[in-house]
Amino acid sequence: QVQLVESGGGLVQTGGSLRLSCTASERTFSIGTMGWFRQAPGKNREFVAAITWSGGNTYYADFVKGRFIISIESAKNTMYLRMDSLKPEDTAVYYCAVRERWTILDPSVSAYNYWGQGTQVTVSS
Repeated sequence: QVQLVESGGGLVQTGGSLRLSCTASERTFSIGTMGWFRQAPGKNREFVAAITWSGGNTYYADFVKGRFIISIESAKNTMYLRMDSLKPEDTAVYYCAVRERWTILDPSVSAYNYWGQGTQVTVSS
């Protein structure tokens, strides 16, 4: 199965920036799309952004458009999420995920086959 390791979370002030990374290993040939999700305390996991493994197509949740950029460096098997203009409501555990084979960008949690362990992002006011 695909193994995913996230990094880059931390504590930042309102308006600040962070870049999350997610490196995939094992069975990377099976990856169709990758995505970022987040989960705040007491809330459901929600979609943030997704990208095809080729990097040719991206899809964002409305609440991050213009602030977050998803990218992929296939040679390094690594996906990134650049987050700018962070707000306290962006505070959550951020997870990366892999959807095998399919290159249709899907915001559904159930569409993804493998998940990372999560990285905490905290935005102070």
